[in-house]
Amino acid sequence: MFELSQLRCFVAAAEELHFGRAAQRLNMTQSPLSRQIQLLERILDVTLLERTSRNVALTPAGRVFLIEARRIVRLAESAQLSARRVAKGDAGKVAIGFTAVSGYSLIPQIVAAARAALPNIELELREMVTGEQVDALLTGLIDIGFVRPPIARSEFDTALMLTESLVVALPAGDDLQSRAALEPADLDGRLLVMYARHGAGYFHDMLVRLFDEAAAAPQFVQHVTQIHSMLGLVRAGLAAAIVPQSATGLHPDDIQFRQFTTVPERPVELHAAWRRDNTNPALEPMRRLCLESIAA
Repeated sequence: MFELSQLRCFVAAAEELHFGRAAQRLNMTQSPLSRQIQLLERILDVTLLERTSRNVALTPAGRVFLIEARRIVRLAESAQLSARRVAKGDAGKVAIGFTAVSGYSLIPQIVAAARAALPNIELELREMVTGEQVDALLTGLIDIGFVRPPIARSEFDTALMLTESLVVALPAGDDLQSRAALEPADLDGRLLVMYARHGAGYFHDMLVRLFDEAAAAPQFVQHVTQIHSMLGLVRAGLAAAIVPQSATGLHPDDIQFRQFTTVPERPVELHAAWRRDNTNPALEPMRRLCLESIAA
């Protein structure tokens, strides 16, 4: 049977895809790290990592094994943390995934509240799109994620954290800046930076529906996944864009924002999601804090 130390070596190498960085991360030298992984492969009778002089890559078997290896390592760490919490009152660590836009508003609020109410919980923040967060929740890489719907996973519990409206980001000199508010029909035939279907499917599908309902057909000049990239293209004068209200907190130069009238008025949703079988003892107080922030 393989040992936990071998799993830790494999997980580090698989995540870093570089033996030197993995060894540094584990405070060991490269040779014993490589030996531990070779022993693990011999015990399993499969090749987990393909190694060349320049590259390290996961094999198909390695990708599958990484999912369970992470869970085993996390379970072992959780057991250790639980024992230490009883003995020392340690609160542990919670890994949080979040979308870029939630990092402008909700995440700073959550972090500030956690620092005040849960000072002994260490927060590990990871910016990810929703699809990446779902995978990370499944493999145990994160404990809680702030994601866009729909979250159709029976393993998860979720809670609606916030809703917000949309705004139109207009480049300098755009004649629509004379309007106080805009609606989908106002953008018919207009140049628009659009969300990519793969990587930003939530916003892509939302805008397609809104424009279809208004019988409006903007001209999509670029498709991107990240809102800060979208605002950069607006600032360059390429076209207008539609972004969540919270993105106005970035205060980009040479961009004017106008309210985008929609039905419903606040169509953008952000949910918290976590695995109901997560054994991290620090998750529960963090989950409660998030739910209390909704009530507040």
